[in-house]
Amino acid sequence: MRDFQKPGRSVVMARNGMAATSHPSATLAAVRVLEAGGNAMDAAIAACAVQCVVEPGSTGIGGDCFALYSQGGTDEIFAYNGAGWAPQAIPMDELVDQGGRRHLPRQSPHAVTVPGAVDAWTALRDRFGNLPLSQILEPAIRFAEDGYVVAPRTATDWAMQADLLRATPEAAALMLIEGQAPRAGQVHRQPRLGATLRAIAQQGRSAFYEGPIAEEMVGYLRSKGGAHSLDDFASYRGEFVAPVKAKFRDFEIHECPPPGQGIIALLLLNILQGHKPGDDPLSADRLQLEIDATRMAYQVRDILLADPRFGDVDVDYLLSEELAAALRAGVIPERLGNKAESTAAEHKDTVYICVVDKDRNCASFINSIFHPFGSGLMAPQSGVLFHNRGQSFELAKGHANCIGPRKRPLHTIIPGMATRNGRVELVFGVMGGHYQAMGHAHFLSKVIDYGLDIQAANELPRLFPIPGTHSVECEATLPSATREELERRGYAFVQPGQAAIGGAQAIRIDWENGALLGASDHRKDGCALGY
Repeated sequence: MRDFQKPGRSVVMARNGMAATSHPSATLAAVRVLEAGGNAMDAAIAACAVQCVVEPGSTGIGGDCFALYSQGGTDEIFAYNGAGWAPQAIPMDELVDQGGRRHLPRQSPHAVTVPGAVDAWTALRDRFGNLPLSQILEPAIRFAEDGYVVAPRTATDWAMQADLLRATPEAAALMLIEGQAPRAGQVHRQPRLGATLRAIAQQGRSAFYEGPIAEEMVGYLRSKGGAHSLDDFASYRGEFVAPVKAKFRDFEIHECPPPGQGIIALLLLNILQGHKPGDDPLSADRLQLEIDATRMAYQVRDILLADPRFGDVDVDYLLSEELAAALRAGVIPERLGNKAESTAAEHKDTVYICVVDKDRNCASFINSIFHPFGSGLMAPQSGVLFHNRGQSFELAKGHANCIGPRKRPLHTIIPGMATRNGRVELVFGVMGGHYQAMGHAHFLSKVIDYGLDIQAANELPRLFPIPGTHSVECEATLPSATREELERRGYAFVQPGQAAIGGAQAIRIDWENGALLGASDHRKDGCALGY
């Protein structure tokens, strides 16, 4: 039961439909689409498109997209992989021989893979949606053309990236106001992006991947030294794929398959499943277990995870009790020990959206441009800000995740669902880049093992052991006694690299009472709303 004398948020409750996003305008757009006869997929795409305008540091049409979808809340769940691929002519030999450099520079055009988001939106709408794309994208077009008020967390993140945006005149002209990041409360407009969204609304995916918009994007990237071609864009397709899943207590957890790190969230849950949870979710013993399990699971991620079209990713082994037991004991199995390890490029920006409609269709939807404001490279006529997802590639020959033509990099963005007794019960996702796999396991454990409601689980203090380092990010709200005990045990804490660690949204379906329960993280600007 929530203590109403303490700051916090109540779980939002409704009957007919629910949406939760990290921006109020996006949540409202989703609910209005539901009220207009759209379903969960229509509403998720509408919300995402709005966020591509009003939260441009976190997402955009120049990024990638993954989704899970359940029709009617059944446990037959569909997954979509909207990860972009590297150009066919990527100068692989040149890039992998860079004197020990492990990753591409952030503003290198080679870090820009073909954006997969627009393809994902159109493919998902074509298969599952009710409404025309023109109606779905109308709220985003209106915000881009007429303007929107910059929200507080969005403004904070924007200011931190002002130097990046100043580094390219195209981004500076479109994304700064008199050379400065917009402040909270200022109105910002993106009419060129609005025109691009209007073209997509009228013509579909071909407006983005072919014709004048594609020609401008390719020409811009090539002017920066990129290897992109019109064929790289025109021939790009995401794909419907089978989710990966694993049991956790009496739930089954569903994630998108590799190259996404959803399978690492399942591996973490497999490790935690071998331990009794105890009474206190914030005890030093429990948090030490989560930190150590994350370090082990992420080592496996950085050794094995890659585009399965270019080499075998042994899903069965990753989900096996054999591997979980070894990691539980603190051992990296010998069969992995001779493989090149990664120093994965850190990032923290994404938007996650969940929607459930009156028919209990469920959308778990995530869209990202990788780093805040991506690469900072921006096509000036179309207003498309490009991600830098190619920084997730390795530049080490022989590594499973080594960069290559038409290859997709390791992906950190992961939507999730949890089912029980053949029905979806939880639709959830966590923002925050590399934190997301740990975030999924942390959230689910708090809800399932400790019985917290979905809002309370979101609000607990967060920790994250940064991959490739000995440091643990720690939010200031962690109880001082717990932090001191963990420091006594040898853990070195640092402040989060941004305002907080990640963000989260979730919806729980109460089938018995016919109710929907929504939660949205206080770390962002957003909210959950139902009708």
